[in-house]
Amino acid sequence: MKVGIQGARGSYHYKVAQDFFGEDVEVLECMSFPALVDELIEGEATNAVMAIENSIAGAILPNYALLDTHRLFIEGEYYLDIQHSLLALEGQKIEDIKEVWSHPMAILQCREFFRQYPSIKLVEDTDTAAVAQRIQEEQLVGLGAIASSTAGKIYNLTELATSIQTIKQNATRFFILNKEKKEKNTTVDKASIRFTTDHKRGSLATILNVLSDCCMNLTKIQSMPVIQTPWEYAFFVDVTFEDYELFKKATQLIEIMALNFKVLGTYKNQKR
Repeated sequence: MKVGIQGARGSYHYKVAQDFFGEDVEVLECMSFPALVDELIEGEATNAVMAIENSIAGAILPNYALLDTHRLFIEGEYYLDIQHSLLALEGQKIEDIKEVWSHPMAILQCREFFRQYPSIKLVEDTDTAAVAQRIQEEQLVGLGAIASSTAGKIYNLTELATSIQTIKQNATRFFILNKEKKEKNTTVDKASIRFTTDHKRGSLATILNVLSDCCMNLTKIQSMPVIQTPWEYAFFVDVTFEDYELFKKATQLIEIMALNFKVLGTYKNQKR
């Protein structure tokens, strides 16, 4: 098993891979989500970890687009508590830092902290942990990284500040992906589906009523433009259920009523 992750060792994707598959899991580092998907499709990775939404920043729409474009299957989900730290070389103080580099999402989540340090320039980069690694390898004085405390330990950096995200309860939901659809397991209790509807009054409401009638609990609905067809939208829906047979009944009905319907994955609901 080799699990593809976005970012370097010490990234939040790395932490999810360890928590889901075990601490000794072999990972394949990818510096972008498209590269991550490519490695999975080409067979360089057997599984992949992909962030899909954050409790502060919301849905990661480009990743929904990747799911929509490629034939990928959701094997599981994982919610990770995100705690950002400000890291730098040992011996430095926060007053010594001129620039802080990190992933755009991490910077967005920590902007309020840096209002008290107006002289620090925030610079977007590809990955939280990769910046931490670069600071240590190149001994970059005056440069800080927003990353996890795990990255600080791996790359031997000092934590100048901890839990610097604006909203302290900050969680990211991740999908565990593969390219081979696994056999249906009747112990699963959550599913992700995708469909489009025609432009008739009540089309979406009718499908949602089917889910309700089949005792499905809708936990998320996300719309996304269908790029090839202007003003048409695909709907990504997550549901939880207690009876797998009722879920199968719901999918059979929706497949008749909806357009371009597919089950993206069935998996165990990770309690938040």
